Amino acid sequence: MTQDQPPRTALVTGSAGFIGFHVAQRLLAQGWRVVGLDALSDYYSVSLKQSRHALLEPDMGFTPVIGRVEDPGRLLDIFATHKPDLVVHLAAQAGVRHSIEQPRDYVEANLIGTFELLEAARTHPPAHMLLASTSSVYGANTQMPYGERDKADSQMSFYAATKKAIEAMAHSYAHLYGLPVTMFRFFTVYGPWGRPDMAPFLFTDAIMNGRPINVFNHGDLRRDFTYIDDLIDGIFGLIDTVPGKNAVSEQDSLSPVAPFRVVNIGNSQPIQLMDFIRAVERACGREAEKIMHPMQAGDVHATWADTGLLTELTGYAPKVDLQTGVQRFVEWYRAYYRF
Repeated sequence: MTQDQPPRTALVTGSAGFIGFHVAQRLLAQGWRVVGLDALSDYYSVSLKQSRHALLEPDMGFTPVIGRVEDPGRLLDIFATHKPDLVVHLAAQAGVRHSIEQPRDYVEANLIGTFELLEAARTHPPAHMLLASTSSVYGANTQMPYGERDKADSQMSFYAATKKAIEAMAHSYAHLYGLPVTMFRFFTVYGPWGRPDMAPFLFTDAIMNGRPINVFNHGDLRRDFTYIDDLIDGIFGLIDTVPGKNAVSEQDSLSPVAPFRVVNIGNSQPIQLMDFIRAVERACGREAEKIMHPMQAGDVHATWADTGLLTELTGYAPKVDLQTGVQRFVEWYRAYYRF
């Protein structure tokens, strides 16, 4: 935005979450007004979420709203009051394992919450809506790398099933009401301020505190680990890349009947789990004691993003290599937890 342009307003749901915090932080740095909605739920450390929000709150352009996306009328009130130009919808109940134990949480936060968002947007249409999906929607697919036009009909967890349902819900609203929607499918994201329930944090926390780490499928897993700054670059490249009527190539996932597109955001370089663990060990300066386990229910053997469409649309190219990204995360962990 130039100095003579009035600031645009963005609604970021899940603004105290790992990715939402980083999105809001960069939007504010670029001169946006940001309304951040977050429930500060106790799925993981509330104090960590509060610490993220505390870094955003001194900016006069930031308006925090504490509440749940599924609360009837809450999003409608936010849209009516702030009339956001951009929506980045990241609020969701995350976690594959938790969805086996508490599936209702996913119905409420993911399905009902997204319905409330779409209804509010129908009444007060923004210029563009970016909604988070996940690489987990590819489920049982074995053909890799995963492309946006591949079938995604065999989800292996209820979490993934709700995310696939959100894609279908958003497409219907894009078609019926002309709402421009980009769904981005995240691949395993890590970096400073990361989630305590994810492997990079779990490994680092255990190693630093002298506990063994749990290694599933005996280490025979591959993940398309994506550093947070690269992910944010991908999201920001899409903000003004509004789905229109013309596909950019045969690879484009643009809907034939709606301003709707699905885009992968990943590193496009799957990494063996044991290689990732070794990177964490080097950054921590000590070797981990490893307890080997079979594959967890709902998990997949590998993820691998085809990011060709994102590159065509935005020029995206990930910049942060594995060891640098892991080192930055461990340095943040040491500073935040005072190791």
